Amino acid sequence: MRDITLDDIESLAVGAWILGTGGGGNPYLSLLNMRQLYRDGHRVQLMPASDLADDDQVAVVAGVGAPLVGLERLTDSRTIARAVEVMEAHIGHRFAAIMGVEIGGGNGVRPLMAAALLGRPVIDADTMGRAYPEAQMTSVAIGDLRPWPLAAVDVRGLEAIVDRVPNWTWMERIARKICVEYGSVAATCQAPRSGAEVKQWAIHGTTTKAIAIGRAVRAAQRTHDDPIAAILSVEPGKLLYKGKVVDVERRTTEGYLRGRVHFDGVDDWRSSAMEISFQNEWIVAWRDQEPIAMTPDLICVLDSVSGEAVGTDTIRYGQRVTVIALPPPDVFLSEKGLRHVGPRAFGYDIDFRSVFA
Repeated sequence: MRDITLDDIESLAVGAWILGTGGGGNPYLSLLNMRQLYRDGHRVQLMPASDLADDDQVAVVAGVGAPLVGLERLTDSRTIARAVEVMEAHIGHRFAAIMGVEIGGGNGVRPLMAAALLGRPVIDADTMGRAYPEAQMTSVAIGDLRPWPLAAVDVRGLEAIVDRVPNWTWMERIARKICVEYGSVAATCQAPRSGAEVKQWAIHGTTTKAIAIGRAVRAAQRTHDDPIAAILSVEPGKLLYKGKVVDVERRTTEGYLRGRVHFDGVDDWRSSAMEISFQNEWIVAWRDQEPIAMTPDLICVLDSVSGEAVGTDTIRYGQRVTVIALPPPDVFLSEKGLRHVGPRAFGYDIDFRSVFA
């Protein structure tokens, strides 16, 4: 285990927002929670999955719902910690550690919030390696691991357990309905994972990766270097486009944030237009009406000056952005993985073609 410093957490918030591909919740409120927790004397340790015993129980946590609502209803570390406690009471076991469902956005920081209050280590892994909007879009779902039970709690004291479902799709449907009734945002502790399951099916090293990305961006900002180049120096990504936001279509429906953003090109892309569709996260990017990037490749929309991520909930008219792609975890590139997270899983009649092919 190693201690996570507050500077690590500052970098984690930046890096997780980039890996969130527009979703996972804006990390700013989660970062404010961590600053307060550290001021109050709480600390968090990061633990590699390899240090788990096979029979250890690991809590898998996330905030779920529409990112735009998450900006309006303030993040509270006690709520995500309560989701873990509700699950412990339900299964009758104490969790040895806490792990995030996704490394993206605010959900990359939320496991630390619960861990700080409960005194548990955080596993350096997650089940997405990015952010996705639905429960079946995880490595553990691809591995056919058990999707239940799930605990969902609310800041007002609402607490629910989904004890059993037939499959991951049903878990997404039921949990999403609960989330909508809560007001389109909830804290969850999802199906507990054994140490053996985490070691076999989790995507490892993602917290460390997010910290490294964030550290590179922050260093470039301090020295007035190009932060986009800094990201591409630590990750094998590809520059796709530079442009200006000219229109945003955005709506919150069924617990998701859906819509499209239109860009006009600048610099080398001046004569080219881009459109990106999203469901919480950026899903498919079209350049001059041709699809050029799509899930599971990570589509990252970044502020051209700061290098920090621009979320689907915060993007606005007139912003100057740079669009890059990052490679996805291998588990999503299999035939089964693409059925879970490829463009057709989001309703697009497009065969997946990687920008890294």
